[in-house]
Amino acid sequence: MQASQIRDSVSGLWDSQIVPQLVDYIRIPNKSPMFDAQWAEHGYMDQAVALMEAWAKAQPIAGMKVEVVRLPGRTPLIFIDIPGSGDDCVLLYGHLDKQPEMTGWSAHLGPWKPVIEGDRLYGRGGADDGYAIFGSLAAICALKAQGVAHSRCVVMIEACEESGSYDLPYYVDHLAARIGKPSLVVCLDSGCGNYEQLWLTTSLRGMTGGNLTVKVLDEGVHSGDATGIVASSFRILRQLLSRLEDEVSGKIKPQELYVEIPAQRVEQAQRTAQVLGDAVYSKFPFVDGMRPLDSDLTELVLNRTWRPALAVTGMGGIPPLDSAGNVLRPFTAVKLSLRLPPTLDGTGAGELLKRLLEKNPPYGCKVEFALEKATSGWNAPALAPWLEQSVDAASRQYFGLPPAYNGEGGSIPFMGMLGEKFPGAQFLITGVLGPHSNAHGPNEFLHIPTGKRVSMCVAQVVADHYRASQQGLTTGVAASAAQSHHGDSCC
Repeated sequence: MQASQIRDSVSGLWDSQIVPQLVDYIRIPNKSPMFDAQWAEHGYMDQAVALMEAWAKAQPIAGMKVEVVRLPGRTPLIFIDIPGSGDDCVLLYGHLDKQPEMTGWSAHLGPWKPVIEGDRLYGRGGADDGYAIFGSLAAICALKAQGVAHSRCVVMIEACEESGSYDLPYYVDHLAARIGKPSLVVCLDSGCGNYEQLWLTTSLRGMTGGNLTVKVLDEGVHSGDATGIVASSFRILRQLLSRLEDEVSGKIKPQELYVEIPAQRVEQAQRTAQVLGDAVYSKFPFVDGMRPLDSDLTELVLNRTWRPALAVTGMGGIPPLDSAGNVLRPFTAVKLSLRLPPTLDGTGAGELLKRLLEKNPPYGCKVEFALEKATSGWNAPALAPWLEQSVDAASRQYFGLPPAYNGEGGSIPFMGMLGEKFPGAQFLITGVLGPHSNAHGPNEFLHIPTGKRVSMCVAQVVADHYRASQQGLTTGVAASAAQSHHGDSCC
């Protein structure tokens, strides 16, 4: 396999087709079902699916079958089956649904307004995770162009990931016979610590959350008449949140929400902190004078990857400032997002959260916590020697530096699901969400050169996987044996 040809093939396809396709994709406001209850009626999801389906079918990959699978009442799924050599299988995963708009975009940018500035393509969803189908097929096209052998490849692009992937298990079961038993899973929905090397994700946090509502009155009343007699729903809500989170330190209080962090992950966090330095926190747009939660960089890495943490991501029952009258409001509601350690049971954490918040309501008020999601995280199996060698060679070849390894603070429910269904599989979890790319927030962008290089690395790994499979190195037995004596590398 000629690396120069892989580079030229992938880069050329990105420039001529993929970037223009992503520009069109960004324009589609295909928000995930949690953020658009009428997604089916609006038709934006179907538009995004149609765009990707048409492009995939136009690619010169012999024998490829592209299908949109639709189960009743569920978001669609793009299923691509690409024949290969041998009996092994590679599964490549991504998603096409998006987070909502969010405020704070620069004046010349917007969530559905694609803008290219230098190496960056701005707009919602390009990096998270619209590029995945394009990057996956670009890698396979590059191998086909050189006649490089690869195993059968299955590409799955779901439309419910940003809502917790609650539709995906039904598709995995429905398509189980057609998927087979992949020995390598490639996921392009993760992050990177910088844009200078390939980053492999070693763990993902789980998540639970939902809507917490505190109701004290049937209707709003004059604040001068009621304050001092009727408790403020906002104050009661603060009390309830203090059951969960220390308001000074930000630490989560229930010890049941913590796990023992594996020694190897602590060592990796130390090395990641050394590599990134202040970039561990400086990538965030702090206001002047603001500082991170801790001065110890390793502690910040561990906070982000292995410890529970709370974010309040929405509020209800509170009018905007310019229409806030002297009224004691009848209720206050907040949307809670609680990140969980990778190895903690998400279902149990969700149940604990509901009990904690709803028990013994102050003053006898009405407290309801409507649980929306409860998903477990994922801790990667140790890399098999063939995969470790492959990603090292790929990163050096296409980035110029060795790969780096780090946990991610976000969640990809599909990974835990696949880890259970295919315990012998190896995982290549990577992505393009690097410093300032700001997934889910304003001014989200895709770093185009990184998208290209990640695609090139995927081509390298898929080719190396086939060679390893021919030597019997990709079986579950080999992968399990590797875990007993071979730990993950780190930069």
